[in-house]
Amino acid sequence: MAEKDYGSKDIVVLEGLDAVRLRPGMYIGTTGNKGFHHLLWEIVDNAIDEISNGYGDTISISLNKDGSATVEDNGRGIPVDEHPTLHKSGVEVVYTTLHAGGKFNNSNYKFSGGLHGVGASVTNALSKWCNVTVYKNGKEYQIKFHSFVDKDGKIKSGIPVAPLKQIGSTKKTGTKVSFLPDEAMFGDLKFNFDTISVRAKELAFLNKGLKIVLKDERDGREEAFHYEGGISDFASYMVEGKSKLFAKPIYFHAEDTNFDLEVAIIYTDSYTENSFSFVNNIPTIEGGTHETGFRNAFTKVMNGIARANNLLKEKEANLLGEDFREGITCVINVKMTNVQFEGQTKTKLGNPEARTLVEALTTRELTTFFEQKKNTTLADTIIGKAKEAAKVREAAKKAKDLTRSKNAAENFNLVGKLAAASSKNKEQCELFIVEGDSAGGSAKQGRDRKFQAILPLRGKPLNAEKKRIDQVLANEEIRTIISALDTGIGEDFDLSSLRYNKVIILSDADQDGAHIRAILLTFFFRYMRELINDGHVYVGLPPLYKVYKKDYVEYVYSDAELPDAIARAGRGYSLQRYKGLGEMNPEQLWETTMDPEKRSLIQVSIEDATEAERMVTTLMGDDIESRKKYINLHANFDREDDFMKNYKNN
Repeated sequence: MAEKDYGSKDIVVLEGLDAVRLRPGMYIGTTGNKGFHHLLWEIVDNAIDEISNGYGDTISISLNKDGSATVEDNGRGIPVDEHPTLHKSGVEVVYTTLHAGGKFNNSNYKFSGGLHGVGASVTNALSKWCNVTVYKNGKEYQIKFHSFVDKDGKIKSGIPVAPLKQIGSTKKTGTKVSFLPDEAMFGDLKFNFDTISVRAKELAFLNKGLKIVLKDERDGREEAFHYEGGISDFASYMVEGKSKLFAKPIYFHAEDTNFDLEVAIIYTDSYTENSFSFVNNIPTIEGGTHETGFRNAFTKVMNGIARANNLLKEKEANLLGEDFREGITCVINVKMTNVQFEGQTKTKLGNPEARTLVEALTTRELTTFFEQKKNTTLADTIIGKAKEAAKVREAAKKAKDLTRSKNAAENFNLVGKLAAASSKNKEQCELFIVEGDSAGGSAKQGRDRKFQAILPLRGKPLNAEKKRIDQVLANEEIRTIISALDTGIGEDFDLSSLRYNKVIILSDADQDGAHIRAILLTFFFRYMRELINDGHVYVGLPPLYKVYKKDYVEYVYSDAELPDAIARAGRGYSLQRYKGLGEMNPEQLWETTMDPEKRSLIQVSIEDATEAERMVTTLMGDDIESRKKYINLHANFDREDDFMKNYKNN
């Protein structure tokens, strides 16, 4: 084969914003729903950076009838003067040039979530049009950008219609941005009010005194978020519906050079830890050095108080950090310069100095707090709960050791129950956790034995939300799942030991099946959260109906799809309603639910850790009224069509 000539003529230079449209995943992660909303967050985050640095106090977000969105703040306004080397207005530079912005040094923004100067320009590049209005120096300025197809048939994106111009006078300051995401990139996706509401509320909690107004011009919905208590209100919000051990959160605010730390702590009678950390308003769901610093300091301070108050005897060992964190809900809010995140997802802080600073500031502030006589009872309450947790930890350790032992599978009747896959390739293998022996039998017969393993559940697993870890480990169904996955749980969880790339929950399409899914997802969320965060947990979607006649068969996955399926079948059709997986023979179960080429799976993800925490607490906890209220507010079965359309064939 002749060698292909490769010279300088083959090197492609992408100009302007072309690179963004060619490789959008590099800039927004995906052109799905998350990436679509990322366009909005880039503009909102610019407004937040203004306000968190002391300029302005209000952000308005409007979802417009034409599918566009508008974000307005009352900050300083983007610079409108001419850039010294590019000879364009500052607004045009920010919206048309990658890696251009005012956040590369600390002279304009002490703290910023934006690190690379690409946000505004990426939103512009992936929009059909983008209009920017700036209120500054008593004047109102405007520039409009659009995308179009040039004479060579190439899409040119984010091009100014004309240079920035003054269009009036004003007493306001700030920036207003309106943009319409390009359907060529995102299809028919629309802005979701509930998704935006969750993040807007979180941002208002994190920025004390900030007011965010969210309006949906499409249906008239409107919400406003404003919390003078900041993250103290946030911590209280997170434990609504739970039994608190003391009324108000412990709160402190401390500063160092170019470093700002806020912490709010409250305890409930639950058995799990819920820590939520943020750096420059970005959720660090994987933690990082700031969380490590806080944990070290908290453990050291509380053990010191226990010793000083003779709550720990001289011969007794110090309590562990996990003992002190049982039942804790903690919000850690850091603002700092020169942020270093691990990886592209900005979910784990890597700055070594953050650990040192958080540890020192937390030690100082908590020591001062608990030295006050009025706070002695709080310390006693926390230490008392930690001592009880230590006793449970010892009991749980024995159960964990048993679960990890070599003969654990035999001890928990796993042999004969688990139908293992023959392949040793973890990336290829998948585990179906199936409701009931009948469906489990069909799944075992219908599966591809090379890469599919089947674990039938013979009884309903324990609701992990209401039980201590030793009680969870006493449940046979939970133990078999732990043994099958081989990762351990809680503090001992090790993702590298996972035997299956996909863990698929497969239950009946009825209330009992939904309850089992909820119980299993609660267990994974509480004790194997990294399994979800790393994208390994799925929910299988079995069909509800079979529409058929002599030479025609179609499986239907929702009530909304049924009329169209019947119309396609035509006269003389028959209809079978599947009440459960056990009604399907092995071939049908494979064809509809297990065949990777045809099946429908939902990949379980945690888009927002705080909202996920609230949902699990509400749906699986003891507060019946809160659960009813949540279901009435959020259950909308009319959305099933969109749900199915977005998640089929994963």
